[in-house]
Amino acid sequence: MNAKVQSLKAFLARAGRVALVEVAGTKGSTPREKGAFMLVSSAAIFGTIGGGQLEYMAIDKARQMLFSPLEGEMAAERPEGVGRGSARPKKMSSTAAATPPGGFAATLPSRGRDIRATLDIPLGPEIGQCCGGRVEVLIRLVDAALAQELVAAAEAAEAQLPHVYIFGGGHVGQALASAVALLPVRVAVVETRAEALDGMPDTIETSLTPMPEAMVREAPAGSAFVILTHDHALDFLIATEALKRRDAAYVGMIGSKTKKATFRSWFLKSADGSEAGFARLVSPIGGETVKDKRPQVIAALAAAEIMTALAAHAVAPAAPHPASRGKAMAADG
Repeated sequence: MNAKVQSLKAFLARAGRVALVEVAGTKGSTPREKGAFMLVSSAAIFGTIGGGQLEYMAIDKARQMLFSPLEGEMAAERPEGVGRGSARPKKMSSTAAATPPGGFAATLPSRGRDIRATLDIPLGPEIGQCCGGRVEVLIRLVDAALAQELVAAAEAAEAQLPHVYIFGGGHVGQALASAVALLPVRVAVVETRAEALDGMPDTIETSLTPMPEAMVREAPAGSAFVILTHDHALDFLIATEALKRRDAAYVGMIGSKTKKATFRSWFLKSADGSEAGFARLVSPIGGETVKDKRPQVIAALAAAEIMTALAAHAVAPAAPHPASRGKAMAADG
């Protein structure tokens, strides 16, 4: 399970009364997009809608609603606004309303009706921000049904995350796994040595297998493959399988210019590879601009490189993998 889903469940389980603060609309330049949300309890916060005075004002309003929904309703109707600046709160609805963007709807069992407030906040000098846009924030109290919807939505989003396969759990593999685990991806570390998987973050999938190249063939379209095992021959075998995947978003292999040249010769002569296929290989991973070979530095640079490749692939996906296309044709038939 993704770390964010685990954290969300843990927060909801321990927080007590919670308010959902969601970006319901945006105009111009804003720190977060429509649909971004955070959860607010009396003592803690989960997520962010962009920080700064925008967030402080939303938290303040959310906690007013947590402590006293009726007082919060009356406060929403006052003309003086909430907090500092010229945020313009809209009237809080006390009757069932249409489900807003994001697909969530909540009704408090204790009151039998929907409680919500909307803040219309200009991101200008009035509140000490200079984004220049405008954000509409919807705040609702969370009941059991809405909590379940939030978890289900997070799980559905997790299922759509791209996969990153890290082959090798050595120093760089450990550092890269820790770095990428913080990002919106699903991470799996693949190893042939059991001891190399010790110490991996709990939120990362691990696979101990004598045939790591099989994981390449089974990976979903749009995956990223990062190859940094303890064995150059194994690296070459895995890289070859990955480069056969025309639908791969990223294929990277750690190594020097000499290793890359050696792989190229073997790939073209012994693995039935092509120059076009070889050109898709990223090696060394992380680029050559920063001349620092410490594992944590390589991991940071490679993580940025991988995320860039995944984003580009999402916009313009490559050709489907032949095996995947064959399965689709069989299903159609």
